[in-house]
Amino acid sequence: CYWLPCPAGRLRFEGKTSFGMSVFNLGNAIMGSGILGLSYAMANTGVVLFLVLLTVVAVLSSYSIHLLLKSSGIVGIRAYEQLGQRAFGTPGKMAAGIAITLQNIGAMSSYLYIVKYEFPLVIQAFLGVDNPSSEWYLNGNYLVIMVSISVILPLALMKQLGYLGYTSGFSLTCMVFFLISVCTVGGKRVGAGATVSMVTSQSIFFQTAYTIPILAFAFVCHPEVLPIYTELKNPTKQRMQHVSNISIVVMYTMYFLAALFGYLTFYGEVESELLHTYSRLDPYDTLILCVRLAVLTAVTLTVPIVLFPVRRAIQQLFFPNKTFYWPRHIVIAVTLLTLINMLVIFAPNILGIFGIIGATSAPCLIFIFPAVFYIRIVPEEEEPMRSTPKILAACFAGIGFLFMVMSLSFILIDWTSGSSKASSGH
Repeated sequence: CYWLPCPAGRLRFEGKTSFGMSVFNLGNAIMGSGILGLSYAMANTGVVLFLVLLTVVAVLSSYSIHLLLKSSGIVGIRAYEQLGQRAFGTPGKMAAGIAITLQNIGAMSSYLYIVKYEFPLVIQAFLGVDNPSSEWYLNGNYLVIMVSISVILPLALMKQLGYLGYTSGFSLTCMVFFLISVCTVGGKRVGAGATVSMVTSQSIFFQTAYTIPILAFAFVCHPEVLPIYTELKNPTKQRMQHVSNISIVVMYTMYFLAALFGYLTFYGEVESELLHTYSRLDPYDTLILCVRLAVLTAVTLTVPIVLFPVRRAIQQLFFPNKTFYWPRHIVIAVTLLTLINMLVIFAPNILGIFGIIGATSAPCLIFIFPAVFYIRIVPEEEEPMRSTPKILAACFAGIGFLFMVMSLSFILIDWTSGSSKASSGH
């Protein structure tokens, strides 16, 4: 990639990443461990309400990307944190940087949490070990560290995000295999005459504590949108919006099918992490083993994609006027991976990560920040405060705030009641 002067006097970044590779990168940024919590969400809400909520969150996510791209186009900025600074000065920049850091650290922790608990089971099954021993290669903590050093770190040291398009494509292929397998197993269970468990109105109210946060968590890709836009070949707002819409539609379809057939496999007994629930079936079944391995590969290859915006946020916060410097680039990546590995080793469980991160930083990045940045950045002579677009943006921010308060309230009620699955062991 390289910089070109433009007539307006600003520097214009000319990307080299193709449309297809950009779709792969953004799709991979959307897709992740969130898909493993969707069957649990459907079990809490029922199929119809889940589909409604999934559709609403997907549409709102696309609209918020539109707000980001519109704001970016007006000021010629393609960094989330810089939009925050343009809108609200240093506090806006700090808020955006902190939200991106928390969200993506939570996401990367959840990915490596899957490696920690699923990789030992895969090795155990391949070795045919019925009673796990204390061998180091069956210790999830050691395996997480090994995967981080041997696979994630080399990819995270890439200078540009566009280079990860090929690994993103392979990661999405693994998740498609996961989806096909879940549909196959679920279809067999339905064909065998499994009965649907009823979702009562009381459980809908009290057990949806994690539903909206899980859905929000599953669609967060906004920190990656502007970096991908920056590296897009022949970049225009419309072209990047097409990239976003295609990615969201594909992920929406995959999410619904995975949630539906995962739910039809286990119904009310589905756990917050779908792969772990399959242990109730034959843990040595070849198909289930391949599914576990595919998901492990997919989430491992997603971590470098998610690490890029965190590193960029740190650079924007602490080194805003510095040019690219390899030692700093490497140190930030190593430090982040070290921190995330420590979190994974001591994290309570994956549902707690989904719930808290989804209920706080996700609504900020999807709803609140894009809307308030848009309202502040778009000039009043172009769109007055009482114009329809700005009124819609204000309502959009209000929805995000409502989601945050409601989700946090439900989670606190759930935790204090003593019945929270988030506080239980894996």
